[in-house]
Amino acid sequence: MSSSRLVPGAEVVTVPGRGLAVRTPEGEFLRVRTQDADEDALRSLLTGGTTAPVDERLERVVRAFEEAGYLAEGPRQSPWPAARRDVRILGDPVLTEPLADQLVALGARPRTPSAVTGTGTDRSTAGIEDLLDGNPAAVVWCLDGPVPDGLWDAADRLPEHGVAWLRCHREGWQAYVEPVAAAPGDVTSAHIRSRRLAATPAHRELAAYWNGPRTSGAPVRLTLPAATLLATLLADDLNRWATDAPAPAGLPARRRLRRVDLRTLTVTEHPALPVPPVAPMPEQHR
Repeated sequence: MSSSRLVPGAEVVTVPGRGLAVRTPEGEFLRVRTQDADEDALRSLLTGGTTAPVDERLERVVRAFEEAGYLAEGPRQSPWPAARRDVRILGDPVLTEPLADQLVALGARPRTPSAVTGTGTDRSTAGIEDLLDGNPAAVVWCLDGPVPDGLWDAADRLPEHGVAWLRCHREGWQAYVEPVAAAPGDVTSAHIRSRRLAATPAHRELAAYWNGPRTSGAPVRLTLPAATLLATLLADDLNRWATDAPAPAGLPARRRLRRVDLRTLTVTEHPALPVPPVAPMPEQHR
């Protein structure tokens, strides 16, 4: 019991005249029924600051914290495992550079092409052999623009080879961070395209927008805060995948599409499921 700690984001406060309350990681306040337990001893136990024996009442309250998920034994942050350290990053430097910096700080070993340009190999169709070159544990592809038709077809096969696959792209003032695909059957970029086309009555217009050509005015420029936010979302997803960290409340990373409004930096989450294989049409007999 002496190593117990409140999980990050959980805090206990003393409310004048009402006793103790816990502020949950979700930002809610819950009253704590101490059942006449020593409140000072309880606070010390919840922060791991005592090794004194506990009585039955105090133990019962601490056990309630544990069952509610507000206690963790020892440090929760796991180091980035060596087997998943090599991460290959492709795409546009405005996104790949801040992402590489964040991955290094987390303990990963990002690898980028020796010459990265916005119109070079990163926007041409890459074969699965090219993507698997060097045996990366994960591949991340970031585009400062829409995804050309067929660009990510080969990359969608990475999970079949045991390689995690993560990507993001921008469409005007909106950016999309797609789910982590780490195993066969996870959500691929083709699934996301199919789901988005099925969800809008403007599916012909959206398909035409993706395939181009497009006429636009002044180009949208990713600001440093916007690029940093997108890189942070990607780095956090990769870190959770690499360390098998528990998922926070909400949609799991492998079933979540995030849409980022680049004007307000507002992030919205949408559930994303794989698209099941389509059965062949039965033959018609005359």
